[in-house]
Amino acid sequence: MIKIGDNIELPDFPLLLAPMEDVSDPPFRLVCKQYGADLMYTEFISSEGLIRDAIKSRKKLDIFDYERPIGIQIFGGDEEAMAMSAKIVDATNPDLLDINFGCPVKKVVCKGAGAGVLKDIDLMVRLTKAVIKSTNLPVTVKTRLGWDDATINIMEVAERLQDVGIKALAIHGRTRQQMYKGSANWKHIADVKNNPRIKIPIFGNGDIDSPEKALEYKNTYGIDGIMIGRAAIGYPWIFNEIKHFFKTGEHLPKPTIVNRVEVCKTHLQKSVEWKGEKLGLLEMRNHYSNYFKGIPNFKETRTKLVTLNSSQELFDLLDTICQMPELQAI
Repeated sequence: MIKIGDNIELPDFPLLLAPMEDVSDPPFRLVCKQYGADLMYTEFISSEGLIRDAIKSRKKLDIFDYERPIGIQIFGGDEEAMAMSAKIVDATNPDLLDINFGCPVKKVVCKGAGAGVLKDIDLMVRLTKAVIKSTNLPVTVKTRLGWDDATINIMEVAERLQDVGIKALAIHGRTRQQMYKGSANWKHIADVKNNPRIKIPIFGNGDIDSPEKALEYKNTYGIDGIMIGRAAIGYPWIFNEIKHFFKTGEHLPKPTIVNRVEVCKTHLQKSVEWKGEKLGLLEMRNHYSNYFKGIPNFKETRTKLVTLNSSQELFDLLDTICQMPELQAI
C-alpha cells in the first residue's frame, strides 16, 4: 500500500490521472474515476487568480466526495501569492494540495511559474515551503527532469523538496525544452526512486499508453505508481485495462461502440450540469474525436457532434450512433 502523508492510502502501485489544463475538470474526472483512476487532480489553478477571486480559477476548486482522494493543483512564482492561495485551497478540504512545477507552456513559464521554476531551485524550495507552512494538507509536487538536457536537476529537486516536507513527487520524464515531443526518459525517474535518501512515493509520468508499456515500466523502473495523462483523454478505460493486465496478463475486451457512446453521454451530461448548456456543449467538442478515434467512416457524424448546439440533439445523435449497422461490429 502506498501512503501520502498520514491519511491518504492508495492501492499497491496506484494509477493516477494527471492534471491537464482544459481537460481534467469534474466531468472528465468522473468517467476516469468510474474506470479505475486511483488518485486524481484538478486542472492547475493560478495562485494569482485565486487571490483576485477570478471566477474561472474559483470554479476549478469544485470537487466532489465521489472523487476522493482528490488533489487540488496550484501554480505560481510568488511566495506570498502561493501561501495565500494555499490557505484558500485548504478551506475547500481536498485530500492534498499539489504544486505544479512542470507546465511547459510559454504563458506560464514567462511568469516564472510551472516549469520556469526549474531554472531556480532555491525559488522552488521557497515557494514549496511557503505553501507547506500555509496549509494543513499533505503537499505534493509535479515537475519535469529539468529545463533542458544540459540542466537535468531532478535529483537535487527531489532531495531538497523532500527535505522541506513534500509527501510525494510525480516526475514527467521530459525537460521543459522538450515540451511533449520526443520520448520521456524514465531512467532519471528511476534514479530518483533508487536514491537511498528518497523516502517519499515517486510516481512516473510520460508516454504510458498501453497495459504492456505500463507493466514494462513498472518492472523496469521500480517506481511507486504511474501517472497517466493524454492516453486517458477519450479513453478512461485505460486504467482498468492496465489493472486487469497486471493481475492476469490478459487484455480486457476493447470498449464497444455502445460503451463509447454511454461514457461520452455521461461526460456530456455532467459537462452541461457543471458548466451550463452553452459552455458545457462548447468544451465537450474537444472530446468527441477522442471518444470515437479509429471509427471508420465517421467524419460526417463527427462534424455533426462538433456543430450541434442543443444537448438534446446531441444525445439523440449519440443514440443514433449505437444503431448504425456499420458500427455494430465495433
